[in-house]
Amino acid sequence: VMRTWVLLPAVLWCLTGVRCPRSTLFNAKGFLYGKTGQPEKIYVKLHQNSPVLICMDFKLSKKEIVDPTYLWIGPNENTLTGNNRINITKTGQLMVKDFLEPLSGLYTCTLSYKIVKAETQEEKTVKKRYDFMVFAYREPDYSYQMAVRFTTKSCIGRYNDAFFRMLKKILDNLISDLSCHVIEPSYKCHSVEIPEHGLIHELFIAFQVNPFAPGWKGACNGSVDCEDITNRNILQARNRIEEFFWSQAYIFYHNFNKTLPAMHFVDHSLQVVRLDSCRPGFGKDDGLHSNCASCCVVCSPATFSPDVGVICQTCVSVLIYGAKSCPTSNKNQPCED
Repeated sequence: VMRTWVLLPAVLWCLTGVRCPRSTLFNAKGFLYGKTGQPEKIYVKLHQNSPVLICMDFKLSKKEIVDPTYLWIGPNENTLTGNNRINITKTGQLMVKDFLEPLSGLYTCTLSYKIVKAETQEEKTVKKRYDFMVFAYREPDYSYQMAVRFTTKSCIGRYNDAFFRMLKKILDNLISDLSCHVIEPSYKCHSVEIPEHGLIHELFIAFQVNPFAPGWKGACNGSVDCEDITNRNILQARNRIEEFFWSQAYIFYHNFNKTLPAMHFVDHSLQVVRLDSCRPGFGKDDGLHSNCASCCVVCSPATFSPDVGVICQTCVSVLIYGAKSCPTSNKNQPCED
């Protein structure tokens, strides 16, 4: 039996063209039915609303139910009642608004109802339990590692350094309005033997395009989920830089019969790799969260993430979701890597 995995915001499943899951547990209106025997894993984007969790399985929802009562237990085994963040209806439907890291965890609902024998009015109480594992997630922060090559006259001389600094300045100016910048630039000069062309010198240049240039928070415009904005900006920055180097290749081809400068772009040398990072308290785990493998999912208890890596590290003294540090216990027990 396969589990149903749900990636949210739920209301966008069908409306935005995201493929709807093939499951009778989830309908197009963003309602998620329970299932006895195993918890349903649900991923809710930070600061978005959860789907409507229904304290009933799909099959039972098609039947008449007598005197139903519903009891919801949330994370930390607290009995849930309606408030400004958690909405519970009289028919046992639950929705969590503005989902945050501490709201992650196990949500359990117990449905009690009666089966009445019409001839004798004999009553039998039936109880069913439904478990939902709900996790906060956020999109990873994107950056791009890029590599290019340029020919040069020699590996000796200061003009290579001057060219390298000029190229970085051009790229920074190209993307500065997007609050992005070039970081960790480096180059090495190598002698390359090319068939039928002999030995030439080339600069192997590498750099990273990062969306967090000084003042980047000003681009957020007060948005809570600023990674949506920074990721959109970094995609535009990547496109601009790719177009810049493609234009260098265009110049190369259209000047093939003319004298080319000693330093020019080596066609097809551009390589681009996306790098993902997660905010502190979040990480990736393909095994635990296989259907949200590209997401930064909140770190579970006994794990933490102190930086912008993608791994939630082990720490037995952590008791909460979304831990950013590893507190020592009373016995000064060290954290485990």
